[in-house]
Amino acid sequence: MQIEPGALLKKIDSPDDLKKIEKEQLHQVCQELRQYIIDVVSIHGGHFAASLGVVELSVALHYVYNTPYDQLVWDVGHQAYGHKILTGRRDNFHTNRKYGGLSGFPKRSESIYDTFGVGHSSTSISAALGMAIAAKYNGEEDKKSVAIIGDGSMTAGMAFEAMNHAGVADADMLVILNDNNMSIDPNVGALKEYLTDIATSHTYNKLKDDIWKTLGKLPLGANFSREMASKLEHSIKGFINKRSNLFESMKMRYFGPIDGHNITKLVDTLKDLREIPGPKLLHIITTKGKGYALAEKDQTKWHAPGLFDKVTGEIFKKTYDTPQPPKYQDVFGRTMIELAKENPKIFGITPAMPSGSSLKFMMDEMPGRAIDVGICEQHAVTLSAGMATQGMKVFCNIYSSFMQRAYDQVVHDVAIQKLPVVFCLDRGGLVGDDGPTHHGVYDIAYMRCIPNMIVSAPMNEAELRDLMYTSQLPSTELPFVIRYPRGEGVMPEWKTEMKAIAIGKGRKLKDGKDVAILSFGHPGNFAAAAIRNLKSEGIDPAHYDLRFAKPLDEEMLHEVFQRYSKVITVEDGTVVGGVGSAILEFMAAHHYKAEVKILGIPDRIVEHGSQKELHKECGYDAEAIAKAVREMVGAAVTILQ
Repeated sequence: MQIEPGALLKKIDSPDDLKKIEKEQLHQVCQELRQYIIDVVSIHGGHFAASLGVVELSVALHYVYNTPYDQLVWDVGHQAYGHKILTGRRDNFHTNRKYGGLSGFPKRSESIYDTFGVGHSSTSISAALGMAIAAKYNGEEDKKSVAIIGDGSMTAGMAFEAMNHAGVADADMLVILNDNNMSIDPNVGALKEYLTDIATSHTYNKLKDDIWKTLGKLPLGANFSREMASKLEHSIKGFINKRSNLFESMKMRYFGPIDGHNITKLVDTLKDLREIPGPKLLHIITTKGKGYALAEKDQTKWHAPGLFDKVTGEIFKKTYDTPQPPKYQDVFGRTMIELAKENPKIFGITPAMPSGSSLKFMMDEMPGRAIDVGICEQHAVTLSAGMATQGMKVFCNIYSSFMQRAYDQVVHDVAIQKLPVVFCLDRGGLVGDDGPTHHGVYDIAYMRCIPNMIVSAPMNEAELRDLMYTSQLPSTELPFVIRYPRGEGVMPEWKTEMKAIAIGKGRKLKDGKDVAILSFGHPGNFAAAAIRNLKSEGIDPAHYDLRFAKPLDEEMLHEVFQRYSKVITVEDGTVVGGVGSAILEFMAAHHYKAEVKILGIPDRIVEHGSQKELHKECGYDAEAIAKAVREMVGAAVTILQ
């Protein structure tokens, strides 16, 4: 469904068109852009509050800078909808995050205005600095690089590493700190309090504004005024708030804070900063969800609300006649509370995802034992390791794709020292609309290759609870990975009694003939559905739930290869180095010969779409499994993989 843009917005097919609009009309452009985002997202879905908060900034940046020659790098990318609409994608914006449509994040292959592909936080300053250094080397002295980063992303060490370098790199770049006190959930930590101190220092801000106004009236040369302003501003910062020189101590010239919703002020400020060479930081204050009252009031809820009635604010939820299974993340969150009540040594840790991981349940009920450390996955892992040395049993909950950012810590700080940290990897497998930056594709392979690591995946909610229970037992003395997918499980009555599972032991779900299906994790349900569909055709596969990718259940695998010469493996991870590879390694080690078909995520980047669409595309949904069985049982030529 197409949405009609406003009178000015429909004339803007590129930033060149935006620049033709009078400065006095930019306020109307912002109103129309904000309303267009509300109109489209309410009907088609997507991230919401973040882009509303930077409407004025998006307009001001493309109005002032010569994009795409000047390079804009949007951190994470949740806030880039306005940017996309202003850069030639307005009429296709309704396809955002849909299969075959626009990406929900900036993507280099999608537009020349998307200078850097993003999705994970805190990469923008490093990327923009790299662009600035390259521009200087290439003699493009007029080329500007701008990183737009939220205060939540600033908590990651990578942002500070980049600023530390930028201060001495002698490169012309601007960092815009979009300060709204939010990431997906409210921000935490000392940096948040520090920025709040700056933003709320009325004495400092009033005095600074008075100095600038006075200098503007002096009949002095521009260079003298700027020099004096800089010296006076530096003195004010040191006098009023001795902590406000954090950025300048890294040799980043600091400007602000200013109102990020005042389009005139933004345009004027950016024009001034465009002419100031060297590394600098502009601190703007915005409201996530600006312009939509409900989103301003509850920014976490409206980060990505799904479809909703833009007038009433009713968020549309599916209704069912029968009880539905819970989300895996909620089973994790509720089970954590149960376990923690019985085991006083249990702690929960998450890097800025208490709502997404459902650790918020424990934070509300047991706030002293559930910790949000902010966007800093490396710290989360090593913090967990430190606590484990003191006898604590830490459940470190990190999305699978985000755990990639802390891989060295998993190896160096946990596995080598054999510390029994429990890694709960949420969003394992294909996550759907968020696309390739968020797919949890690689964790089976990258965890399986680490010594001392236990790698598991539940087929349903009951198994998730049992694995969590097993992982916190005193007898479990090694790092323990539990990976589970985004979305719902399969058990409406999920609150089963928890029991210990023998580590490295799978289970035979069904005996059969001709072919055996070995599944790992939730896709075992796809295999079970395929087996039910094949029954009417007289095809009767056996089905084994591996449960553990490491250690493998060798006793069960000996049974499989002694009985079956045709085997299919199913997983929601990469086929390179995953569970299927582990099975082939076992075969080779024990000199078994069999035809093996590996079903899983292929060795390529998988784009966005619904989970069902992507499971089908990658060939491991129920239909694809049934097809593989038919081919293996009846085809003259089988596939050895």
